[in-house]
Amino acid sequence: MHILLTGGTGLMGRALCRHWAQQGHQLTVWSRRPQQVAALCGAGVRGIGRLEELPEEPLDAVVNLAGAPIADWPWTRKRKALLWASRISLTEQLLAWLEARAQKPRVLLSGSAVGWYGDGGERELHEDSPPVSKDFAAQLCGAWEETAQRAEDLGIRVVLLRTGLVLAKDGGMLKRLLPPFKLGLGGPLGSGRQWMPWIHLADQIALIDFLLQHEQASGPYNACAPQPVRNRQFSQALGRALGRPAIVPAPAFVLRLALGELSGLLLGGQRALPTRLSAAGFRFRFTDLDAALEDILGRH
Repeated sequence: MHILLTGGTGLMGRALCRHWAQQGHQLTVWSRRPQQVAALCGAGVRGIGRLEELPEEPLDAVVNLAGAPIADWPWTRKRKALLWASRISLTEQLLAWLEARAQKPRVLLSGSAVGWYGDGGERELHEDSPPVSKDFAAQLCGAWEETAQRAEDLGIRVVLLRTGLVLAKDGGMLKRLLPPFKLGLGGPLGSGRQWMPWIHLADQIALIDFLLQHEQASGPYNACAPQPVRNRQFSQALGRALGRPAIVPAPAFVLRLALGELSGLLLGGQRALPTRLSAAGFRFRFTDLDAALEDILGRH
C-alpha cells in the first residue's frame, strides 16, 4: 500500500512510519522540511516539500495529521491564525490536489480531537453526541472535520480521528509534565475534577491502522481508552509511576492569568468513550492508566 502522510515527522507520524515500514508499505511524507524526513521517519520514507512532486502513481491512502501544537503557547490572535492555517488551510490545499488528481486514494484519515465536543462536564460523550460548547478548540476541530469530509464528494472514504491525550515518553503533553512531576512539584490542575480522555501511543497507532484497513469504517471515532480518568486521578497515577508525590495544585486563577483563553483547554475536559471503535471490533491493549504509564515510564 502507498500511503501519503502529513504531520509525518510528529510524534504519531514517526511511530506510524515505523509501524508501516515494518509491514512493507510505501510511505511518502509531505513536510516543510523534506530533507529531514528520512532521518526522522526512516531511511525508506520519501519526503516531499510540494504535493506536485508526487508523480501520478497509485496512491492508496492519505493520513492527514498535520497541525501546530495546540497547547504550546497562549492563544493570541497570531497563534490562533497559525493553528487554523496548519489544519484547515493545509487540508483545503490537500483536497484541491486530490480533486485535480486522476487517480484517487480509497481513504482519507484526518485528524481531529475530543476538543470537538467542547467542555463536556459530566456528560458521557459518544461519537453521535452533539458539541456541548463552542470554544476556540471546538471551532477549530469542527472546521477541520468539515473540510476533510468534503473528500467524500470525490468518492473517498473519510475517517475522522477525535484523539484524546496521547501518552508517550518521547513527546506530547506527558513529556512536558515529567520535569515538575519528577521533582515532586506536580499535581492537579484547578479543581482536578475535569475528565481526561487518554490513550497509549501503541493503541493510537494500532487503531489508525485498523481504521485504515477496515473498509466499512467512516466518519468520526473517539480515539481514547475506554476508561477516562479525572485530572486528579491522572496526576496521582503519574506520581505513583514516578515514585513522587503529586499534591502541588495549579490553581485555576493562576492558569487563567498565565494562559488566558488557553487555560480553558486545561481546566475543561471530555468524558469521551470509544463507542464506535469498540463496536467495530477494535481491542485496546491498554485500558488501565497505571499499566499504560508503567509501560511507558518503567517501574519506579
